[in-house]
Amino acid sequence: ERMRTAQSRQKSYADKRQKPQEFEEGKHVFLRVTPTTGVGRTMRSKKLMSRFIGPYQILHRIGLVAYQLALPLFLSNLHDMFHVLQLRRYIHDPSHVVEHDVV
Repeated sequence: ERMRTAQSRQKSYADKRQKPQEFEEGKHVFLRVTPTTGVGRTMRSKKLMSRFIGPYQILHRIGLVAYQLALPLFLSNLHDMFHVLQLRRYIHDPSHVVEHDVV
């Protein structure tokens, strides 16, 4: 009984602080790079790999917690559906765009 009350107290504490994430179709998100997503195997250098890659456009929402993304060709070996915890919201800022200079 004490175990159950402790679990109940911890669950209510965690549920109050957890924000449900939702994304709209057509918006852009970053994709988390983890060994389970398989993104690390497609990248060339693993030394200075970033935690998130993207932004990628959301095509469809599948169920309550999954989204289908429009992935580029170099990520074609990955499945295009990801859990909401593997995504992070992208806020567009023109200062984030880096211009490539021709050498």
